[in-house]
Amino acid sequence: MRKADIVTRVSELTGVAKVDVLVSLEAFFKEIKNSLKAGENVYVRGFGSFIVKKRAKKIGRNIKKGVAIEIPEHYIPAFKPAKTFVESVKKARVATAAKK
Repeated sequence: MRKADIVTRVSELTGVAKVDVLVSLEAFFKEIKNSLKAGENVYVRGFGSFIVKKRAKKIGRNIKKGVAIEIPEHYIPAFKPAKTFVESVKKARVATAAKK
């Protein structure tokens, strides 16, 4: 599913114009990005958490040159789904597999 598909589906379910749904969705994404850039985690109850993870410094290898390089510590965005969300996906996938 793409962002356009989500906009269409939400528009159909709510009766809100696609343009308004798109603006809201873009604002949601922008706010999450800004919060993570500021080092703040975002928690959406029942869905999951958008968090910033710290990756430790490590030694990597340039395969083409065969040279070891140092990768400095850095921060990356990550998503951790809520337990209820994970369980609902598991149940849905098991039910789908049982029908086949």
